[in-house]
Amino acid sequence: MKQTTREKLLKTAYLLAVITISYNFVEGIVSIWLGAADETLVLFGFGVDSFIEVISAVGVWHMLRRIKGNEGDSKDEFERRALRITGGSFYLLTVGLILTGCINIYQQHKPETTLWGIVISLVSISFMWFLVHFKAKVGKALNSPAIIADAACSRACVYLSVVLLVASVGYALTGIGSLDAVGALLIAWLAYKEGREAFDKARGLSCSCSCTCGEKVSPTLS
Repeated sequence: MKQTTREKLLKTAYLLAVITISYNFVEGIVSIWLGAADETLVLFGFGVDSFIEVISAVGVWHMLRRIKGNEGDSKDEFERRALRITGGSFYLLTVGLILTGCINIYQQHKPETTLWGIVISLVSISFMWFLVHFKAKVGKALNSPAIIADAACSRACVYLSVVLLVASVGYALTGIGSLDAVGALLIAWLAYKEGREAFDKARGLSCSCSCTCGEKVSPTLS
């Protein structure tokens, strides 16, 4: 691969990482605020998950900076620490959503509305598929398992958005309050898987990011 082509691809990957950080940050703020206002647990949990994804995306951003500087393929301490923080945060989210979801089911709690959950999930699904497409394209062009794995993680965010959409639409159509809590429990399950995979990454193991990608995490750039 020509050096100029490689540099252009790395710049694109770097830009995608910045976009991921920015989008998840805004999505997290909006989702948490609206989730709390409308008393919808699934939207609130989705927002917290978005904030945790910011930490993970910062680790990817730092990795790309290091690669652009030709500082080697192995993870540095910053990336390992970011992954451990990400994994621990996902585990805390899992516990919080399970406890709150069970309480809401017991109390037969109903959200004020799930309209914003529908809107945010549709926007998220569309935008994340955009990121998945271009991250995978750049990762394959660079022969970088790390970027391909990051694309798989963005694909996992699509699954979270689908859970939010189904739970929100289900409540809007039926008025069954437990659907909101069940959606939150499903997000808790996905958060647990993401947390486990973040710790696996920190230990240098292969990562699926809720998808079986079967790739090594450390990048190999040609």
